[in-house]
Amino acid sequence: MSKIQSYIFIGRSGCGKGTQVDLLMKKLKQNDANIPILYIQSGYELREFVKGTSYTAGIAREILKVGGLMPEFMPIYLWGKLFTEKFTGKETLVFDGTPRKLMESQILDSLFPFYGLGKPWVIYLDVDHEESTKRLKLRGRSDDGEHEIEKRLAWYETDVAPSIEFYRKNPNANFLDVDGERTIQEIHEDIVKRVGL
Repeated sequence: MSKIQSYIFIGRSGCGKGTQVDLLMKKLKQNDANIPILYIQSGYELREFVKGTSYTAGIAREILKVGGLMPEFMPIYLWGKLFTEKFTGKETLVFDGTPRKLMESQILDSLFPFYGLGKPWVIYLDVDHEESTKRLKLRGRSDDGEHEIEKRLAWYETDVAPSIEFYRKNPNANFLDVDGERTIQEIHEDIVKRVGL
C-alpha cells in the first residue's frame, strides 16, 4: 500500500475550502519543501475548459452563464484527464471542490484502490446556511449575486449533502467533521492535528 496521502475538502459554498486547502499545502511544504503535490481544483479546471472552442466547451459555457450545475460526467472527465496525464504515483493529492454529487463521490472512491493508495482524508468543513451566505456576499466574486448564492446553497442540500453522508459512512475513507465556524487559524490547527501533520 502506498504511503501517499490524499485530502478531499468538501462542504457548502463559502465554507472556506480554498483557504484551508492553501494552508494545508503550505504546511505540507513546511514539513517537506520537496514534497510533490497534485492539486485538483474542479472549479478552476472547468473555467479553463470553457475557454476552449469545442462543441462541449460551448454547451458547458452556456450552463455556467446561467449558474447551472454540470452533469456528473463533466467534473469526472476533468479530474480523470488531469490524473491520467499528471499523476506519476509520487504526488500527495489535494482535492478542492471535488466531488459534489453522490455518483461523482462513488467514482472518485474507485480511484484510490486503482492506484494502490490508502484511505483519503475527507475533510468536511461544517458551516450553516446563514454563515455561508454571509461569507459569499463578503467575497464579492462576479458569480456571487444573491440569486446565484441561493442557487448554489440549494445544491448543497440536493447534491453535496448525500456525498457527505456517503463519506461519513464509508469504511474506505477517514472522515473528519470539522467545525468551520471558528477562526481560520483554529480550523487549520484542528485539521493539522487530526490528520497527523
